[in-house]
Amino acid sequence: MAAEDETTVNRSYAVTIPASVREDLDLEPGDQLKWNVDDEGRLVAEIVRERYGVTDDVEPVDMGETDAVEVTERYDWS
Repeated sequence: MAAEDETTVNRSYAVTIPASVREDLDLEPGDQLKWNVDDEGRLVAEIVRERYGVTDDVEPVDMGETDAVEVTERYDWS
């Protein structure tokens, strides 16, 4: 179970996620939280992972020498 801690909502309605909770949930910069209120009025936050560098090891695909757009038909607008 994740650590339990408290924070205070500041004047701009921002909160800081306590370090113990961030560590338990393995939160990293770029991760997002999706906020919901359940039927019992409880706040639920779902983690949306957005990991930096996740595609760094993906090799580019060689498409050969091809045009990005191929004109198949021309229309005379005059």
